Amino acid sequence: MISPSPVPGRVLVCDPSFPLDTLREILSPADVRIEKAEAPWDGDDVVGLLVGPDYPVDREDVERLPALRVVATCSVGYDHVDLEAAAARGVTVANVPDYCVEEMAESTVAMLLSLLRGIVVLDRNVWSGDWDYQAAGVLSRVSGSRVGVIGVGRIGRAVTERALALGMEVWASDPVVGADAIGETGARAAELDELLAACGAVTLHVPLTPSTRHLLGRRELELMPAGAFLVNTARADLVDMGALAEALRSGRLGGAAFDVLPEEPPASLPDAPRLILTPHAAWYSEKTEREVYRRPALAVLDVLEGRQPSDAVVMP
Repeated sequence: MISPSPVPGRVLVCDPSFPLDTLREILSPADVRIEKAEAPWDGDDVVGLLVGPDYPVDREDVERLPALRVVATCSVGYDHVDLEAAAARGVTVANVPDYCVEEMAESTVAMLLSLLRGIVVLDRNVWSGDWDYQAAGVLSRVSGSRVGVIGVGRIGRAVTERALALGMEVWASDPVVGADAIGETGARAAELDELLAACGAVTLHVPLTPSTRHLLGRRELELMPAGAFLVNTARADLVDMGALAEALRSGRLGGAAFDVLPEEPPASLPDAPRLILTPHAAWYSEKTEREVYRRPALAVLDVLEGRQPSDAVVMP
């Protein structure tokens, strides 16, 4: 058990989207002050940080806060938090790993269908004043299409389930999930290069780590069949965006749909045709918007009251 904090402290809210009234209600038993603050944070009495994915917590931040006991992020990903620094200091790190699985899977499949059936390109064609049913090129029948799912975690499995229900053939690749476990999802297990070369559409569902940064670069994109589609609702830096733009401009890829970009909001949009972009909205629904803020607050409360959060990714 984690011993409770002997004195009240402060919990800093570093994402303006957090609803303060809700946080104060949840954290009232911990007897802490809740304040909005921007990095760099400081203070000998700061016991918790509530952050979003756009608010990195690095080693200097952790070392600057001697009383810090917990960092909770309102996101599935936690690559913006220095986990090694937190572990070295005995600071708990928690995320919300499963709050938006259904929404992420549904958004991914919606993007996939939009590419296969040319929905967005055809819509843009009509609004431009044309009326050309071939404006999106040769459209694909969804049933029987082969899609490759990279990453067989919660979201990848949910995408697989939906794709199979639509009659699609699913291949899947994941370096930490065995072939037997992948087979149990109904997908065919494949190595990454094999999947890329065989599938007319690919979706990404892996975390961003040093080993997955630019997982799909120029070489990998060139392995994909001519006219193939790519969907990314995970992390932008899984893909070399320069190589992607080249592949789209050359026609090597038939289209791509991204819910994530390296800079959000972007100062400028990628110069690439047939690229569908949404504003990091794949996670969103009324239900998830409540959960994404409530559960990190509950994780902070757990730590301050001496319990281990169920969503902890780093524990003392």
